[in-house]
Amino acid sequence: MILFSNNFIEVIEENNKVFLNTIQPNFLLKDFDQILRKYPRIRLTNFALLKRTLEKESIQPVEIGQWLPVIELEISKDKMSATISINETNEKVLDNQQIILQNLDELLSENQISHGIKEIEINKLITGKSYCIAEGTLPVKGADAKVTYLEIPERKPVIHEDGKADYFEMNFIFEINEGDWLGEKIPPQPGIEGINIFGERVPAPFGEDVPLQYDPQAAYEVDQNDKIILHASKSGAVEKRQGLLTVNNHLTIDGDVGIATGNIQFDGSVSIRGTVNSGYSVSAMGDISIESPEGVTGAKLLKSENGDIYIKNGLFGLGDTEVMAGGSIFVKHVNDANLFANNEIVIGFYSLGSYLVANTIKLDERNGKIIGGKAIAKNTIITSVSGNRLERRTELVIESLSKQEAYDQVQDKAALLKSMREETLQLTVKVDEVNKHKSKLSRQHLKSLEALQQELEKKKKQCELIDKEIQQLMLDMKNIGKEEVLVTKEAFSGTYIRIGKKSSLLNQSKHGKFKLEFGELNV
Repeated sequence: MILFSNNFIEVIEENNKVFLNTIQPNFLLKDFDQILRKYPRIRLTNFALLKRTLEKESIQPVEIGQWLPVIELEISKDKMSATISINETNEKVLDNQQIILQNLDELLSENQISHGIKEIEINKLITGKSYCIAEGTLPVKGADAKVTYLEIPERKPVIHEDGKADYFEMNFIFEINEGDWLGEKIPPQPGIEGINIFGERVPAPFGEDVPLQYDPQAAYEVDQNDKIILHASKSGAVEKRQGLLTVNNHLTIDGDVGIATGNIQFDGSVSIRGTVNSGYSVSAMGDISIESPEGVTGAKLLKSENGDIYIKNGLFGLGDTEVMAGGSIFVKHVNDANLFANNEIVIGFYSLGSYLVANTIKLDERNGKIIGGKAIAKNTIITSVSGNRLERRTELVIESLSKQEAYDQVQDKAALLKSMREETLQLTVKVDEVNKHKSKLSRQHLKSLEALQQELEKKKKQCELIDKEIQQLMLDMKNIGKEEVLVTKEAFSGTYIRIGKKSSLLNQSKHGKFKLEFGELNV
């Protein structure tokens, strides 16, 4: 079929292909463009060939493009949508609306498109523009698993002032009984199926699952009413440790630690309703809480391996008491004692002549005082007052590392951890192999096996400790450059402030936020 013909060219359509026959050369491209506009169904496939063909007389017709259908249908790969484009002039579309609509219905039917078909206004269609003619119903993802845990009161001291007495109180050890509810999970739910444009079902994804985070030695799961319920497998003190809900063994001492009890050493948390008498010690793997209204005087050692220590009232160390916490220390006031915490030391009112070491040391910004002694932190020291009018030397020190020093330490510990883990793996394989023949072992060999198991547990704990140190160093690296000493009311003359390697001994009272600015201490 000849689409166009004049003295220069012929444009021919045959088998849905478009051919050009040049009768006389040098037919202008801009004139050929008018032909393309008149026949939108022509789609050029080789512009360079068109240009060359127009420049010289043809021996035979040359293929230059395709002859498109009036309605072009495109189906998405996911079968969720289909678009059409009309390859006819607007005039022809308006003159043949019913025919085009009928052809469209036939085209959709031929392609088995049956769902989500949209109505179109044929008189508003623009030549060559794509329009969505069918759209599937998307599947709806199911609800994610929902996890709820027992709410453990935040360990945050509250200072009350009633005009008569000051109280340093906080929610500390949260005790539960065996079988108590610790949490629950509603499992992920199925979604709602979708339908593609062919009427086929589209599976819906389940919601994301979220595991219950708990120590399997401390809790167990029960399926109940389409929920997974978490119950305590023993009585004790509930807490979160390294992201896991756990229940520590809990020892309650109704009176004092002294002659009647002897020194206390316990694998769990300890609550002491009374005090710890002079010369006595309490060591625990978990938290330690001492609630005596008289505070603690002259105790030898208070040590929590992995938890926090809370002394509801004052601590009078008499120059001998040491308090050591794997977590934080909370105390109303402290006199002549040595406190060491891996996390925070929080003091309600004052520290007098004491040695304090922690990541962060916090006293009440309104009334807290550090008088005498030495406070050493990695990140921040906060107090209202430091020193006194008698210019008692009071040291506030931030022991910060440079980024390079911290990076070097991380690298060294990471190498050590890798080596320790390899040793632990080898020892685990060895223990497992011996365990296979345990029933046939002699008494002597059983003792050797027990020694191997103890060595394995020791190495596992060492790995955990090194990993914890690495995580702390990584956290410290994020805070490098943010170290500060905040004295809100008055740092008296005689206060010594050091951050990193920069230091200053105040010879007059000051207050404010002391930190490094451009490498120098801003005192």
